[in-house]
Parts: sequence; structure tokens; C-alpha cells
Amino acid sequence: MKSAWFSKDALTKALSTISAVVTFIALLCSSPLALAAATQEGSAPQSHHGGGEANLIVPRLDDVHIASFFGLSGASLLAVGVGVAILGLVFGLIVFTQLKNADVHVSMKDISELIYETCKTYLVTQMKFILILEAFIGAIIVVYFGVMQNYFAEGKTLQVIIILLFSIVGIAGSSAVAWFGIRVNTFANSRTAFAALRGKPFPCYAIPLKAGMSIGMLLISVELLIMLGILLVIPGDYAGPCFIGFAIGESLGASALRIAGGIFTKIADIGSDLMKIVFKIKEDDARNPGVIADCTGDNAGDSVGPSADGFETYGVTGVALISFILLAVKDPTGQHANIPVQVQLLVWIFAMRIVMVVASVVSYFINDAIAKGRYANADKMNFEHPLTMLVWITSIVSVILTFIVSNALIPNLGDGTLWWKLSIIITCGTLAGAIIPEFVKVFTSTESGHVREVVTSSREGGPSLNILSGLTAGNYSAYWLGFVLVALMGTAWWVSMQGLGALMTIGAVDASAVFAFGLVAFGFLGMGPVTIAVDSYGPVTDNAQSVYELSVIEQIPDVKDEVKKKFGFDVQFEKAKHFLEENDGAGNTFKATAKPVLIGTAVVGATTMIFSVVVVLTTNVTTGVPLSANLDKLSLLHPPFLLGLIAGGAMIYWFTGASTQAVTTGAYRAVEFIKANIKLEGVEKASITDSKKVVEICTVYAQKGMFNIFLTVFFGTLAFACAESFFFIGYLISIALFGLFQALFMANAGGAWDNAKKVVEVELKEKGSALHDATVVGDTVGDPFKDTSSVAMNPVIKFTTLFGLLAVELAEQIGSQSTRLAIAGVFFLVSMFFVHRSFYGMRINAPARPAATAKDAPAPAE
Repeated sequence: MKSAWFSKDALTKALSTISAVVTFIALLCSSPLALAAATQEGSAPQSHHGGGEANLIVPRLDDVHIASFFGLSGASLLAVGVGVAILGLVFGLIVFTQLKNADVHVSMKDISELIYETCKTYLVTQMKFILILEAFIGAIIVVYFGVMQNYFAEGKTLQVIIILLFSIVGIAGSSAVAWFGIRVNTFANSRTAFAALRGKPFPCYAIPLKAGMSIGMLLISVELLIMLGILLVIPGDYAGPCFIGFAIGESLGASALRIAGGIFTKIADIGSDLMKIVFKIKEDDARNPGVIADCTGDNAGDSVGPSADGFETYGVTGVALISFILLAVKDPTGQHANIPVQVQLLVWIFAMRIVMVVASVVSYFINDAIAKGRYANADKMNFEHPLTMLVWITSIVSVILTFIVSNALIPNLGDGTLWWKLSIIITCGTLAGAIIPEFVKVFTSTESGHVREVVTSSREGGPSLNILSGLTAGNYSAYWLGFVLVALMGTAWWVSMQGLGALMTIGAVDASAVFAFGLVAFGFLGMGPVTIAVDSYGPVTDNAQSVYELSVIEQIPDVKDEVKKKFGFDVQFEKAKHFLEENDGAGNTFKATAKPVLIGTAVVGATTMIFSVVVVLTTNVTTGVPLSANLDKLSLLHPPFLLGLIAGGAMIYWFTGASTQAVTTGAYRAVEFIKANIKLEGVEKASITDSKKVVEICTVYAQKGMFNIFLTVFFGTLAFACAESFFFIGYLISIALFGLFQALFMANAGGAWDNAKKVVEVELKEKGSALHDATVVGDTVGDPFKDTSSVAMNPVIKFTTLFGLLAVELAEQIGSQSTRLAIAGVFFLVSMFFVHRSFYGMRINAPARPAATAKDAPAPAE
């Protein structure tokens, strides 16, 4: 795609920047002058810590003499997991085929295929762009491993290539599950819309959930296959770097797809929604050229982004726990790796993942049988009830299986009680996957008192009080969800103190609490397929409503007779529209419930990764002896640590503003184009050309916004890691905590605004009224809150922390502090350049002419 900013010249400049960065790092890090400067200043170079995670060796899992499970080796037992993952892929593909072959009217199928083609074009464009961003990450990987770790000099060039390849595998995995998600969802949206014509609510619920389960199962199965492949096939001395490369790649893919998708979808959503106020047209009016872009955005933001995000979250959390086990599990003297315990814990963790996949499938079929019995022939149903029931059934089944399998696999671990203690810790996370959605629904459900408060205040106070009520709900939700996390993590910490520290120490430091927090994040994802399923439910229900309107099926001559003859049922137009709108409210609610789970996982999981940085800085990894001179720097009494805490908060607020700025400017251009080109007289549908032009506007601003944000984060991470290592730890802690509460507040405020509009449309039937206009305004404010800034916190936190593992070790090997500060200054200036671009390069410069033309609408303001 060509644009004013994404051109050959821009690409050349970007690649020149990469080249300069690589050369600059390599010269400063390897130059003898750097070491000489250190000596002259009386300070020795930083000690080499063995490369941290990159040099970790995964112990052999195929030796029964090291650890035995039912008489089998760990490798043999985990081979069963490969079979389970393959069955998960088969499940996803079977559902894919079923949805493809399901009944659908050609008018609806044509619309869903158009949406899919625009989604596919968007995804291909994004993949090409991500590969450019991969060049930045690849440059750092080559410098770090090849030059800093002396892999080139030691003849380990192949290992550097393998690490690079696995980072590409991570990107490919994120992209593959994202593609599968949009393909399944664009099958499901038209099939749901058509099924609604039968006049029964149950198919409107069953089809989106079935599609979501297929996405969740395939996503988790692909992740398991790749990670088990690394664990079981790659040699142990290569596995550590492969895990790190894979995690970085999938984190990059998720960050880009989440950020760009969030910007794209909200530009389109706002551009489409505002037409309801300007022209007093109905929801998803086929004459509105912004509607196709909105449908594409539903998939780009609410399907592609979450799929890639879930894939990355599942993988990075696993990599963090693997790294922790290999770093922290020592023998009783604390000096050497306790290989048998490491093997038992590695096998146990992966066995838990396998068991929880099985638990999710079993729970889905149990819930499906119950829901069919209650609602299959019902004329009315509460769409949220069976979804809630699925979450709780899965949670309970997962908890029960966790204790049973733990007792079978590790009954003698430690003092013989650790199997149930570890099970309790994981249960804290598993229960969070059910408890957190309940708290979120208090603030975002169509039945919520807070949502009703938004509606009530809007009736008399218009958009002003609507916005204030939504802000109140978001702030209040962050309070309650924060204390839910405190309670669950606090319980996990207390259990970890009951003997887990005997296995997990770094020098004299008890590291068991960090492992416990990592297991809580792991437990958050225990219901991975179901969490993804209820999240994916939303974009299908949203698209189904749009497909219905865009198909203009009610205006097709003799369509009732055609459907009766071909499909054998009487069409119920009014009931279909009502059920699709009502179900969209349930989709909004459950999209909202999944977000805090993923956000919480990012923050809790980041704790484990930050600990890995702390280990590198405060401990000689080879001997396990603490570097006591550094321990006191993990304190507010060390000024750089405190300054890092402040810097992290600043970056979170910059990110919030930059992502919202991209949406604001893009939406301005989209609205400008739509208002100039919408045709309401004498036409049934908007032209395909105009619809594609709106998609182009959305794509341009999504990529520009993502480019500025990514490079700010990238160079900022390098700058802060080089500035001072304990400043950087403070920075990582701060972005996790600030990001957590900013995300919770924004996600739930946006959810409250969204469903307040839905209450007015579905329950009160007041479309086109002043009250409806007020709630539409609130919803457009909430759009970037819930689907752009908040959701992107998750991958940004994880990418920064994971990439920071390499950045801080690279910085530690630079000669003197003055050299580090010089490098940090250069990187910070580059970061500031992109900060400036993210605002002042994206400002809205209103044209002098009264309206924009199709030709110049996509061009971003400079």
C-alpha cells in the first residue's frame, strides 16, 4: 500500500536507521577504548553473567533416572501432549468446515466474503510491515548474541540464525492464528445473521460460541505444539535461546497487530457511528461507506488483535516460567542446578497446560448440552447466562483436574506437600479467570446498575453526564479489580511461604513468591480456549448485526418464498433484528470480561520476567552467589530506581495519548471522506470503491500510529536499559503497575459506554432520539478507551519486559557508565523524535476547502 509516509524513501530511511544503530552499538560495545575508559575512571567493566536466559540449558527430559512419571520419562509423557494438541487442531478445522458449509443466504454470504477480503488485505499489509519491524529486533539479536556473546567468534553462527528463525516462527504463529480467526469469524457472522431469521435466539448464541471455541482450541494447540517441539526436539543448549527468540517474535507480532488493529477498528467505528447523528440513519445502514470498514475493523481489532495477543500471552508466560525454573531451582546448597526438580517442574507445567486444554473442551460440550436442553426451542433467552455458565464450569473442572494430576505427577516433590500447594497457587489464577469477569460485568453488562446510571444521567445531562458517568464506572472498577488481584496474588504468596522456598533460592534470597506470581498468571490462562472463545464471541455478534443490514435482505423480492423453498422455514425479520441486537450486547459484555484477564496476565507474568533481570544484575548465575554491592540498589534509597518508577508512568500516559491521537486523526479523515461521499438518495448500498477508500484511510493511520509507537517503545527500552540498570528495573515495574490500572479503568469505562448505547437501542427502542445521540457520543469516546489504548497495554508491557531482558544484558557489557550514558542519550533522542511524530506528525490540519475529495482524504497531515 502506498501512502505519504509509508513509501520507498521512508523504508530506506528506516533501514538506514537500523544500520546506524547496529554499527553504533557494535563499535561502542566491542571497542578497546571503552574498556580503557573504564580503567581510567577507576571502574571495572561489569561482570559477565552468562547471558541470562539466552545461555540457559534445558535439562534432558528423556532419562527416567533423572525423573520418572508412571515409569515413563518426561519426554514420553509430554509426547501425549503433542497428540492432544493435534486433536485440538482437528477440532478447530472440523468447526471451520462446519461453519463454511452451514446454511446461509447468498446476499449475506456475499457481504461476509467482502468483509473477509478486506480483512485479508489488511492482514497481509500488516505482515509485510511487521517484517520491517522485525529488522529492528533482528539487528539487536545479531549484535547481542553474535557480537556481545561472542557466538560469531566461537563458531556459533548457526545458533544466532536459529534464534532469528524462531523469532520469525513467533511472528508466523501470531499471523497464522490471526488469519484463522478472521476466516472463522467471517464464516460465522453471515451464518449467525441467517440463523436469526428462524426467529429463535439459540442459534444466535451457539454459532458465535462455536466459532470462538474453534479459534481458542487452534490457538492454544499451535502454541503447545511449537513449545513442546522446542522442549522435546531442540537440544538443551539451544532450547533456551530458541524460547527467547520465539517469545520475542510472537510478542512483536502481537504488539503490532494489537496496536494497529485497535487504531484501525476505532477509526472505522467512530467514522461509521457518527453518521447516525449527522444524517439520522440507522445502525449499519448499507448506504454508509464506513460500515464495511467498521466490519473489517471488528475483525482487525477484536479478532486479529486478541488472537495474536492470546497466542503471545500464552507463550511468553510459559517462557517466563521455564526461565525461572532453570535460574532459581537449585540444590540445598544453593550452588548448582537441581536437575531432578527442574525436570519435574517443567513436565508438571506442561502437563497442566495439556490438562486444561482437555478441561476446556469437556466443559464446552457439557455446557452445550445444558444450553441446548434449556434454550434450543425457547422464544427468549438471556444470552449472557450460558456464557457465564461455561466460564464457571471450565474453572471448576480445571481446578479439580489440577489437584488430581498434580497428585499423580509430583506426589513426592519437596517434602511431599508441594503438589497440593502448587495446585492451590495455580487455582488462584484459574479462579481469577472466572471471578474477574464477574466483577467486570458489574460495570459493563447491559443489566449493570452502573450502565443504567450512564443511561439515566444521559437522559437529562446529554453527552456531558454520559461521559462523566462512564469515567466514574471505569475508575470504580479499577479499585475493585485491583483488590481482587491483591487477594489472589496475596493468597498465592502466602502458600508459597509454606515450604516452596526450600527449592527456589538465589543465593540467600527466597524466590518462591516470584514463582507463585508466575503460576497465578499461568492459571489465568488455564482456561485459554474458553477465554479466547468468549472474547471472539463479540466480533461475530457485532458483524452478524452489520451483515444483516448490509445484505438488505428485507428488500430482496420474494425472499421469504425463496428461503422457505430452499431452507424450509418461515422468515421472521423483526425477531431476527431484535435477537441480533440483543446478542450484540452480550458480545460487548464478554469482550469486556476477557480484557482484564489478559491485562492481569501481562502484569503478573511481567513480575517473573522482571525477576530474571534482577537475577542477572544481583547474582552470579554460575555460582548462585549474590553480588551484595547491587542488592541495595533495589530500593527507593537508590535515586535511579525511583526515577525509573516515574519514567515508566510517563511512558504509559504518552502511549495512551499517542494511540488515541492516531484514532482521532484517522477518524477525522474518515468522517470527512464519508460526509463528502455518502449517497442517501436513490441507492440501496454504498459503492464498493468508497467503502474500500474508508478501509484505506483506516489502514494508513493504523500503520502510521503503530510505526511511531513501536519505535518509541523500541528506542526507549534501549535508552533506559543503557542509562542505568536499576533505573530500568524501576521503569519495568512502573509500566506494569501504571499500565494495569490505566488499562482496567479505560477498558471498563469503554464497556459501560458501549452497553449504555445498547440499552437505549434494544431495550428502550429510542434510536434517533436525543438520548440515543448522547449515548452514541459516549460510545465514540469509549471506543479508543476499550479497544485501542487499554487492550494494547498487555503486549506493550510484555514486549518491553521481554525485549528488556536482552537490552539490559547488552547494556551491562558496555565498558563504562559514561559510555552507557552517551549511548542512552542518543537512543533517548531517537525515541523523543518518534514521540514528537506521534503527536505533532498526526495533528489534524483542517483543509481550507469545505470538504475533502476521495483522492486526498487518505493522506495524513504532517
